[in-house]
Amino acid sequence: MSFTKITEQDSKYNELENMSVSQLLTNINTEDKTVPLAVEKALPQIEELVEQVVIQLKKGGRLFYMGAGTSGRLGVVDASECPPTFGVSHELVIGLIAGGEAAIRKAVENAEDSATQGWADLQGFNINENDFVIGIAASGTTPYVLHALNICTEHNIPTGSITCNASCPISVAAKYPIEVIVGPEFVTGSSRMKAGTAQKLVLNMISTATMIQLGKVRGNKMVDMQLSNDKLVDRGIRMIQAEIPVDHSEAERLLKEYGSVRAAITFYLNGN
Repeated sequence: MSFTKITEQDSKYNELENMSVSQLLTNINTEDKTVPLAVEKALPQIEELVEQVVIQLKKGGRLFYMGAGTSGRLGVVDASECPPTFGVSHELVIGLIAGGEAAIRKAVENAEDSATQGWADLQGFNINENDFVIGIAASGTTPYVLHALNICTEHNIPTGSITCNASCPISVAAKYPIEVIVGPEFVTGSSRMKAGTAQKLVLNMISTATMIQLGKVRGNKMVDMQLSNDKLVDRGIRMIQAEIPVDHSEAERLLKEYGSVRAAITFYLNGN
């Protein structure tokens, strides 16, 4: 298969070592500004993927992110934020990274080159046809991701992808590919930069839009968020006061008694 690996092309800038700090930051910022525009072009692809993810999750399925290096870490981060933000189970959105937990903090040599470990990792979660698997890879060629997506297709498990090279192998393997073409990196080949930013933006869109579609937001508030610290408890109290006519102390009492903003508001509205 022949395709252009834009993520590996030479930077538009040269002699970076001779730039001042101001020049470096300005040029990096100039490149970063192009990322949301590239994401905008991919909105139809993102929409199609999210709609299918919602269908799968409503059937009782789970959403899996899988990648290596920066891509894998971004998937793990997005998955880990879903329970505290939306009050869902840690088993609903799962992030897998080549090399396992250790690879979140330190690179694991050759982990992304395995043609079998990706599928093995998914099998560890008893992957099935109700689930949805998204492969994340800036290059669009990572074996850990590519071979797992191919085997998912063989088992009728729907797949998507987030890549930064057009018509790459992973895009071809995925049923719902998302391609965000951000162009060459400021530092040649450093896909943790624009490509990583693009992947983060798309992941934000996927998880947030999906959770809203699943009813995890009321109005514009995170009414199912976990009350894991004083800041969030205070936010919850203010959210309750914005929804129902109670003072601070009553809102605090309701929140403590019912354990979530949604439950407190629901109880009050049903009882009055």
